[in-house]
Amino acid sequence: MLTKEELPPCPVATTLMLIGNKWKIFIIQQLMDRPFRFGELRRAIPGISEKVLTDNLRAMEKDGIITRTVFPEVPPRTEYALSELGNTMRPIIESMATWGTGYQQLVREQ
Repeated sequence: MLTKEELPPCPVATTLMLIGNKWKIFIIQQLMDRPFRFGELRRAIPGISEKVLTDNLRAMEKDGIITRTVFPEVPPRTEYALSELGNTMRPIIESMATWGTGYQQLVREQ
């Protein structure tokens, strides 16, 4: 999680710091449906590399947006899910999807 010193004065800037790259948005969008294992998540997000996915998952876990659960099995199984805090982003993502759909329709009608 960010420290008090790291918080920008603008709340929109804070949100953008946490989810401001396209990969984080795609990760959140996928995790809104259900928890995913790493490989499933990578296959569900076209174009994302293993390194970029790993880096973003680590950052989002550090920021409290997602949870990482390791199951004590052989072989070990790890699942990623939205945290309680991450679930509060649902309205933001849903609003973005609604706006994007409207924009796509507008462009297609021209």
